[in-house]
Amino acid sequence: MADFIQDLADGLARDVLEGSRELGDAYFYEQVSKVIGASSPTLQEAFMTSIRIRLAEKRGREFLGRALEAKRSGSKMPEAPREAEKGGH
Repeated sequence: MADFIQDLADGLARDVLEGSRELGDAYFYEQVSKVIGASSPTLQEAFMTSIRIRLAEKRGREFLGRALEAKRSGSKMPEAPREAEKGGH
């Protein structure tokens, strides 16, 4: 059952993040989370985990892109957040 819930949550997370771009609301997932949580806290938790992971992966890829661009252009490398500023899980 756990795999089923995670698959549902991750699929929804992917779709919500795509939809949030079209809606112009980077935090639309918070509203979806409330709707889910009203019926299934278990699915809500899995959904938010997928959201956080997908957003973190996106930030990681953006940082990689900036670092590679800096290296190629000979400019200063971007700085990663300090440990205390990271937040998240």
